[in-house]
Amino acid sequence: MTLAAQSAEADLRRTVLRNGLTVLSEHMPGVRSVALGAWVRAASLHESPEKMGVSHMLEHMVFKGTPTRSARDLALALETLGGSLDAYTSREHTAYQARVLDEHLPQAADVLADLVFRPVLRPSDLALERKVVLEEINTVDDTPDDLVFELHNAQLWGKHPYGYSILGTRETVGGLDQTDLRALHSRAYHPEQIVVAAAGNVEHDALIGTLEASGWADIPRGGLPALKSPAPIVQLPSAVHFERDTAQTHIVIGSPAFEHSDPRRYAMSMVGMLFGGGMSSRLFQRIREELGLAYSVYSFQSFHEDAGVHGVYVGTTPETARAAVDAINEEMEKLAANGLSEDELTAGKSQLKGQITLSLESPSSRMYRAAGVELYGEPYRTLDEVLALVDAIDTETVASICKTYYQPEKQTLVSLGPKVAA
Repeated sequence: MTLAAQSAEADLRRTVLRNGLTVLSEHMPGVRSVALGAWVRAASLHESPEKMGVSHMLEHMVFKGTPTRSARDLALALETLGGSLDAYTSREHTAYQARVLDEHLPQAADVLADLVFRPVLRPSDLALERKVVLEEINTVDDTPDDLVFELHNAQLWGKHPYGYSILGTRETVGGLDQTDLRALHSRAYHPEQIVVAAAGNVEHDALIGTLEASGWADIPRGGLPALKSPAPIVQLPSAVHFERDTAQTHIVIGSPAFEHSDPRRYAMSMVGMLFGGGMSSRLFQRIREELGLAYSVYSFQSFHEDAGVHGVYVGTTPETARAAVDAINEEMEKLAANGLSEDELTAGKSQLKGQITLSLESPSSRMYRAAGVELYGEPYRTLDEVLALVDAIDTETVASICKTYYQPEKQTLVSLGPKVAA
């Protein structure tokens, strides 16, 4: 049995099963595939410093087997059908997802239910998987353009979980045991704390029937409140260099931004895109094309439930690192003082609308959008409604964002590379 509620727009449908599981789907005519995913409201944002990385470790461990499937069985279940099975841990959620032909939706639903609700979590598997995760940590340590972001997060957020490594540290991963994994699974992996989303050649009522046949509706409620995270702690702007014997100096310059629900999100994304989002951006043209200081330079932004972050990455030789930072700061100062011209605003809207439209042409991207509606409590909007929001971005909002978030003195700078010359 289900409690159904259809959105005002026929494109997206939403049902809450009696055990609290929320299911959303969007039908996409003209495709022969389905993307199906389950988002658990538990991730690094909900961890203690001592258990940093436990959400990511649990994400790995569920693939080691269930009472009816070995790790190999899980790997073969969808791949032999031409499909895929994957997972990731973010700041706020742990997600498990499958992409299959529409005719194989029942198999995907069954495998995901097995993974999410019935992992065996054996100590022997943990001993092996711990080695795998430690190698994943080593990979980040050996990839300076990834590591510098970890270091910047830690500098920006201090002891708040936003500053934690999603993978954990060697010390915390080494200390995790079966009890920790079972405690997290028992605490968070319940229907009322999970969102299931699907998109592609799938009808909503048929999806509900498939989930019920796969046992999703039979899992009992956990009866526990949702996990909470502490309020963000914003650190004062700073500049820190981490010495490392690398060919380049890797630099991240950035500061906190607003949360996902803020109506200025599209305007912020557009500003970041024009500032450093592509070959035509200000940073690419100045830092790479005009000055020849870097091969890779780009802006970034992320929006979470209660905070966000934005900034710039550049990789350059140690001898030109200071010049690159100075040039980026100059561009930030100009942006903060002058905002965008009317021509840039018009071009930016067109570019952002094109990116949004193209990004929604795959079932996977539509699945992510459907899940986001529930995870972030935002209203579902059709593509035309989203494009209208972009068209509504005005010069005053853009000017305020530029002045508030792009002043160089408000940024935290983290660099990673050889010793800085005196």
